[in-house]
Amino acid sequence: MKVVKNSDLKGIKNSVLTLGNFDGLHIGHRRVIEKVVERAKRFGAPSVVYTFEPHPLKVVAPEKSPPLLIDIEDKIRLINETGADWLVLAEFTKAFAATHPRQFVEDVLVNALSVREVWVGHDFSFGKGKSGTVEYLKELGGEFGFRVFVVDAYKRRGEVVSSSRIRAHVKDGEVKKAAALLGRLYSIKGKVVGGREIGKEIGFPTANLEVESELVPKNGVYAAFAIVEGREREAVLNIGVAPTFGGKGRTIEVHILDFCDNIYGKKVEVRFASRLRDETAFPSREALVKAIKKDIDRTRKILGRRRS
Repeated sequence: MKVVKNSDLKGIKNSVLTLGNFDGLHIGHRRVIEKVVERAKRFGAPSVVYTFEPHPLKVVAPEKSPPLLIDIEDKIRLINETGADWLVLAEFTKAFAATHPRQFVEDVLVNALSVREVWVGHDFSFGKGKSGTVEYLKELGGEFGFRVFVVDAYKRRGEVVSSSRIRAHVKDGEVKKAAALLGRLYSIKGKVVGGREIGKEIGFPTANLEVESELVPKNGVYAAFAIVEGREREAVLNIGVAPTFGGKGRTIEVHILDFCDNIYGKKVEVRFASRLRDETAFPSREALVKAIKKDIDRTRKILGRRRS
């Protein structure tokens, strides 16, 4: 897959294209992109995913911008996995936001990309003030000679798959439900920094994460996979304030099972498999140690089932 900016669209002609924000690259997004790839192969045409960087709301209304589910690095990787030929990362600016829908269609879709088909979601809108509705896009398609296909909301077990729904699940700690809509485990990334070393004192050393990701699940204890230096390892993750020790600031601490390497300063990705319990203030260190041992046993069983 070739990744280009919207200022460098040479070589993309007679394309089959989809455009949108695609935050999270969930199973609904993948369904649309895979359909575009399939159609493009049928015509011997290039398949194109056109998305925006940064997210439009971060430019036009930062106070309303939702926390993103994935970073640009993961977005590129996941789109590449769909088999798309081209990914256009359109630089979203206030000037770009002010572009009239007709001008965008004529300049970009027609003149630059010479699209033959455009695929969008049912709630898609574009251009100045979101005045470019699906119906208007269809009108322009009729005028300029390209077909427009609108994909209905994708449902899984009766639940509409959407980025906003996934965010709600993550915020509530419902990481299994989020994973079902994403088609993979929800993950966060962070750098390992120094902490209070309480875990080490009680026999369960933890990596304290300074998180880069925008959306962190609800406080609690989770079974997870930690990706350290490219290798997947089983882990128990605690998000919260360590109430047993009178903590106040929120921390994210990962106890990587059967692992004792020094990883300070290194980047770790954590993939959430299951929520184990709420964070609890225990009456003693002994009670906390007993609970952690139970968390580890449950984690081994849960993650073992996922691998079998």
